[in-house]
Amino acid sequence: MSNKAIAITVLILLLATGYLLYTSDSDIDMGGEKHGAEATQAQEPTKEKSVESAKPDEKK
Repeated sequence: MSNKAIAITVLILLLATGYLLYTSDSDIDMGGEKHGAEATQAQEPTKEKSVESAKPDEKK
């Protein structure tokens, strides 16, 4: 491949990447690692049911 073809390929990939990042619905933060109050979690961990709560209630 010539240098011109490589440059065109890189330019197309950069434009496609920029387009996809710009049009995506997600919130992209390129600020690096966050600490303290500014840190946010993307998803709360789900609590699994314990074995005791999974058993049906016994009637006495």
